[in-house]
Amino acid sequence: MVRLYGLLFLAQIVLAVCALISCLSAEEGEIRALPRIAWVLIILFFPLVGSIAWFVAGREAGARSARTAWPMGNGFSEQHRRRPVAPDDDPEFLSSLAERSRTEDQERLRRWEEDLRRREEELRRGQDDRDRPEV
Repeated sequence: MVRLYGLLFLAQIVLAVCALISCLSAEEGEIRALPRIAWVLIILFFPLVGSIAWFVAGREAGARSARTAWPMGNGFSEQHRRRPVAPDDDPEFLSSLAERSRTEDQERLRRWEEDLRRREEELRRGQDDRDRPEV
């Protein structure tokens, strides 16, 4: 008999906790008959009766199911494109990296070619000076 009372007490506590969570997370338009604070106090002071009263008379019947219905499609709004979380998942960021790398490589190649031309020119001048007879 003690186990049965313990089980019923536990069920009452679970029901009261579920009712409190439901009451506190309900939108303002979903609460009927009394203000939210009144429902919370009723659930706290009279756990069994208050919890049952909340589920029967305190909230709108269709409000919970309408809010938790799964959206059609992939779940993302078509108007708002969701941005990737990490930069390496963002195609725009990756393309900008590729473009920046390409630009830097071209600039580096241009500087190397200029340096090579300058050195070749210095070598030619140096050879021309050696080929000339001294006066």
